[in-house]
Amino acid sequence: MYGTVAHMKAKPGKADELIAFNNQMATNKPKGMVAVHVYRMDSDPDEFIVAVLFQDKASYVANAQSPEQDKEFRQMRELLAADPHWHDGEVVQSIT
Repeated sequence: MYGTVAHMKAKPGKADELIAFNNQMATNKPKGMVAVHVYRMDSDPDEFIVAVLFQDKASYVANAQSPEQDKEFRQMRELLAADPHWHDGEVVQSIT
């Protein structure tokens, strides 16, 4: 598996909109997406950590380069105080 972990902060008053946006996006999952986990930080309710998993790197890259994903990112970016910090990589261990 392959994916990304993102650290992002919503604009003041936009956290609930960001959550709603992510819920809407989840109904139309891109090909190869396995899961999305969104964590709201106890220390700041406007701060989120998002983990996104894809079947493989090729699926992740295809989604990242798609015009649809670019459009969704631009819509999400309007709700954020700054650009997210992305950390891409191969999933080498998953314990459930």
